[in-house]
Amino acid sequence: MGKLRLSEKFCIAVCTLFGVGYAPLFSGTLASVAAVVVFLLTKNRLLFLIFTAVSILLAFLLTAKAEKIFKEKDSKKIVIDDFSGMLLALLLIPYDIRFVACAFILFRVFDAFKIPPSDRIERLSGAAGIVGDDLMAGFYSLLALQVVRLFVK
Repeated sequence: MGKLRLSEKFCIAVCTLFGVGYAPLFSGTLASVAAVVVFLLTKNRLLFLIFTAVSILLAFLLTAKAEKIFKEKDSKKIVIDDFSGMLLALLLIPYDIRFVACAFILFRVFDAFKIPPSDRIERLSGAAGIVGDDLMAGFYSLLALQVVRLFVK
């Protein structure tokens, strides 16, 4: 990677979720766990919504640059996309461990299996491909849990 400028160091720090992306195994899963921790610690819904929006915005703004710095397409070190997708999955669920656990499992399953159009989105270049498929997985999880909430009161 060579000597990095301050802006590149910031980009790498954010995109690797301050080092989580360097985990040798399951870095995306660890980033998803970090999102769950943020959700459980953030009891204010508005604050969580703002945090989620900022995370998604940063993911779109920085991941293409990080990809160029790492010199590999959709580097496994870039985990802000998993983090942001998981935050989206948690956005409207109750603070109930059953829903949190289901959100986590659903998100990881949807992310792994790339249900259409996630499979096509992932093939897009740059930030759209890096972040888009994870946001779709988060959206699918969010949608599935809202349907469950209709039947479980």
